[in-house]
Amino acid sequence: MTATVAPASRTDLAHIEPTRNRWERPALAALLLGTLVCYLVNLSANGWANDFYAAAVQAGSQSWEAFFFGSSDAANSITVDKPPASLWVMELSVRLFGLNSWSMLVPQVLLGVASVALLWATVRRSFGPAAGLIAGTVLAVTPVAVLMFRFNNPDALLVLLMTAAAWAMTRAVTDGRWRWLLLTGGFIGFGFLAKQLQVLLVVPPLALMYLLAGPPKLGKRVAQLFAAGAAMVVAAGWWLLAVELWPADSRPWIGGSQNNSIIELTLGYNGLGRLNGNETGSVGPGGELPAGGNGMWGSTGIARMFDAAQGGQIAWLIPAALVALVAGLVLRGRAPRTDRRRAALILWGGWLLVTGLVFSFMAGIFHQYYTVALAPAVAALVGIGSVQIWSSRDRLWVRCAGAVAIALTTATAWMLLSRSASFQPWLRWAILAVGVIATVAFLFPLARTQSVIVALAAAFIGLAGPIAYSADTLASAHSGSIPSAGPSSGGMRGMGGPGMRPGGDDGRPGADGSTTTGAGNGAPSTGGTPPDGTQTGMPSDGAAAGIPSDGGVPGQDGAAAGGSAQGAGGSNAGAQRRGGAGGLLGGSRPSDQIVTLLESNGTDYTWVAAAVGSNSAAGYQLATELPVMPIGGFNGSDPSPTLEQFKQYVADGKIHYFVGGGRGGPGGNSASTSSAITAWVTANYTATTVDGVTLYDLTQPKS
Repeated sequence: MTATVAPASRTDLAHIEPTRNRWERPALAALLLGTLVCYLVNLSANGWANDFYAAAVQAGSQSWEAFFFGSSDAANSITVDKPPASLWVMELSVRLFGLNSWSMLVPQVLLGVASVALLWATVRRSFGPAAGLIAGTVLAVTPVAVLMFRFNNPDALLVLLMTAAAWAMTRAVTDGRWRWLLLTGGFIGFGFLAKQLQVLLVVPPLALMYLLAGPPKLGKRVAQLFAAGAAMVVAAGWWLLAVELWPADSRPWIGGSQNNSIIELTLGYNGLGRLNGNETGSVGPGGELPAGGNGMWGSTGIARMFDAAQGGQIAWLIPAALVALVAGLVLRGRAPRTDRRRAALILWGGWLLVTGLVFSFMAGIFHQYYTVALAPAVAALVGIGSVQIWSSRDRLWVRCAGAVAIALTTATAWMLLSRSASFQPWLRWAILAVGVIATVAFLFPLARTQSVIVALAAAFIGLAGPIAYSADTLASAHSGSIPSAGPSSGGMRGMGGPGMRPGGDDGRPGADGSTTTGAGNGAPSTGGTPPDGTQTGMPSDGAAAGIPSDGGVPGQDGAAAGGSAQGAGGSNAGAQRRGGAGGLLGGSRPSDQIVTLLESNGTDYTWVAAAVGSNSAAGYQLATELPVMPIGGFNGSDPSPTLEQFKQYVADGKIHYFVGGGRGGPGGNSASTSSAITAWVTANYTATTVDGVTLYDLTQPKS
């Protein structure tokens, strides 16, 4: 008697995994191991990377209160201007392995490798192993991803959690189970604790994906999405609620806020202010100036992702990704509602469009490294499009779409490489020649061997430029508040754009022993008229860019803190000087003599020193591993502490030194709290200059 087997239903087929080929596991292992090794190469050259976050990591490794709140100093005077989740990963590593560049940055590398693996798994589930491997490879070699997965900014954790949310929602579309919706919401909520509202840019495509393609009936799909929203609120809200309910006088000031409120920070400086440019406490207005010129953060507009600052970071494959999106949707046009391939296209296409458009038109603070949030979507669409177009290349219109993608990628690579004409000058010509041939060849039906050759040529066109930029990024040191991947390309000068990289002839080692270069910090060589609290190392061309002039001394070629002459390294050369007091975008680099002075009886004080601005304070704190009070937070503009509070701290003997030459609020605003504190200190205490830095001993008032 023969048993009969019922045919599988469409719902059952949705659970069938792509066939696992023998070559897939070795290829995946090679991708992940290669990514890990490459990201670890020359890692210590980045030193402390962003001193602002490095100081917070040091603080959180010493104080559990600083760990929980994300304080800039272990004495908990003020927090960084973000929630602390991204710091937690690094702080736990530093607690285990001690404070050094590797213990801080290796966790970021591992987040990058995990992001590549998650993207592979997500794309593979819907489009098979080849698409997953292509997507993972593209993400791994995207220049801005190579930069940020080796840096201590919050973006590494943000990208991992957004990718994890996409993975969970892809699982939800497969089987419609509640747990995947709840997990999606949890990943988004925890992503909020990494970088607040930016993570919400992927929520619309995630929700649309499930609303259109989820297996259950419409009512249940809506209920599940509400449950995911509730999970998101819980995952983020527990920390927000704890901070809001905690007595304000027993926790640090919320950095970036003017009223000591995490809600204000969320909705203002890190929220709507990023969109409309009205950011109280920022360094100045952003967006386009009334006269039509570029604002502090560059011009807004549909082509922003392709301009000199952002283009080399992310734009290489955006045209190909958009072509892949359109072609993929057309190919899936007659598929059933629950088709998970069309659902994946909705997810990744929505991610690219929503995030890209917001980045293109936001008028507030915008830095080129933000574009790393686009990298998973671009990589996924390229992987999907490559497989879809290859498998349907027998159709003329598909070949035309592929040819258009190759042509646009060739043109984009030519444009981007032309902006750094001295960097590998042969490469753009090679891409142009191969691109023209491949574009024409792809229009014709070819034998399999010939098609493979054209596909390899297309891979060269799409990946040669990003790989070259990524190799340059791996070989170069990057530090400061606004890092940038790849060689000089005419980006925002002195703001993490072209300028000098660290590693010069100054002789003062960084966290890894590398040295920096530059002149003095502009402080007087002897006593006398002290600095007025304005920043050193701001861009000499800041006025033209809409950046307030702070009277600092520029580094070589006029680049400021965050600038460079060799490439877009964001090195803060102007601030990383021997004994430099630091500034808005670059940490201080104290000399051995200053470090010895601060460490002498340093444990007798709550704060061994105080300095205006977090970056000014950060270098002293990292060098001594003792708390240094960052007056006014990152911009020097937060009203923390008040003048009366500062006077009381001094009277109680809690602060030993005041460091002159830091940032005194936006544009050196004389009405700011930090300027008032500076004025009080200079009027009541005697200035002493040590290695070009003006110090005030707050235990010795003027007689």
